[in-house]
Amino acid sequence: MDSGSFDVYDVPADPQGTGQSPDGTGRRVPGVPAPRALATEAVHAGRDDLARQGVHAPPIDLSTTYPSYDSRGEAARIDAFAADGAEPEGPPVYGRLGNPTVARFETALARLEGTESAVAFATGMAALSAVLLVRNAMGLRHVVAVRPLYGCSDHLLTAGLLGSEVTWVDPAGIADALRPDTGLVMVESPANPTLAELDLRALAHACGSVPLLADNTFATPVLQRPVEQGARLVLHSATKYLGGHGDVMGGVVACDEEFAGRLRQVRFATGGVLHPLAGYLLLRGLSTLPVRVRAASSNAAELAGRLAADPRVTRVHYPRIGGAMVAFEVAGDPHDVIAGVRLITPAVSLGSVDTLIQHPASISHRIVDADDRRGAGVSDRLLRLSVGLEDVEDLWADLDRALGTAPGPGRVLREAAVANR
Repeated sequence: MDSGSFDVYDVPADPQGTGQSPDGTGRRVPGVPAPRALATEAVHAGRDDLARQGVHAPPIDLSTTYPSYDSRGEAARIDAFAADGAEPEGPPVYGRLGNPTVARFETALARLEGTESAVAFATGMAALSAVLLVRNAMGLRHVVAVRPLYGCSDHLLTAGLLGSEVTWVDPAGIADALRPDTGLVMVESPANPTLAELDLRALAHACGSVPLLADNTFATPVLQRPVEQGARLVLHSATKYLGGHGDVMGGVVACDEEFAGRLRQVRFATGGVLHPLAGYLLLRGLSTLPVRVRAASSNAAELAGRLAADPRVTRVHYPRIGGAMVAFEVAGDPHDVIAGVRLITPAVSLGSVDTLIQHPASISHRIVDADDRRGAGVSDRLLRLSVGLEDVEDLWADLDRALGTAPGPGRVLREAAVANR
């Protein structure tokens, strides 16, 4: 499991930019728009109509309600929404039903993830709650999940706050854990905070007809698109990389249109809507997502290599898929490292342009039972580093100073092995 060497894995330059048609043959399909590379979609998706409207930047629609002199028509549109959750045709009705600025972000994220639709929420936890409520309403309250997950996701499932029941399994145990009332299988890859990777294609096969929900917050569609590996639902805490600047909160589920309709109905009923200004900021964040992820990933790979060779560090977790997250375990007191950084910000969250560090056992995963936390590989000496866009030499100088002089047997834990534990 451990190794004395460290592998730096290349980050794909453009994993979706193949120029191939949707049928995989490479030929143009009548009626289907020509495919565009991921970097192009990131800039243009959700904005394709702007030039025809005579504007360059997406407008921010802050209206909470919209005038209509056709009350019969309004009634018909509301009835249609109540039937299947489809977005009402014509002008907006009410801010809780939908917002044009938020819809642009949803369109763009669906294009990047390769799904029919996406539904945005006020936070990532609101998005996950809506998924659970949709399945619960269908009498499918049982969830099968693989640890580790984000700490609050773990708590939401374990505590049964929405009436769900969870069975925690190793990846190989998914098929055996399924029941007639299983409504969802939930995984996170790379996982928070250990960065363990899972074979999503194999897991999707094990799920059978039960939807696989993959939390893609850490990887983003720049590094992987879970639907291409069989996942039916893709969850993001949009607060992280999609926004990318630490100034907006949001969540989103990318999925097929049928499930999206159900999510919209739950969003309307519960009120977990994304504010239009947040929708604008998230859409703007997507335009630089590929550039930010690749640049931060380059920094992260370099820091992971240096940490792996450092005798003050006992283990380094860095995924084969790449990415901007690094987790490492220290020989000394991790709290001293948190207290010792100066350039790096000691704070929760991740995915910002600046580098953040936190101690999961104290903060992000504190709410998870200690034995469950350690059993999932979240040790008390583990630190999670969200690497930003600063100069890597400045980041290393800050880490080097914060690590102090504590000795330790430097070694690397490859996530390829961890994913199969």
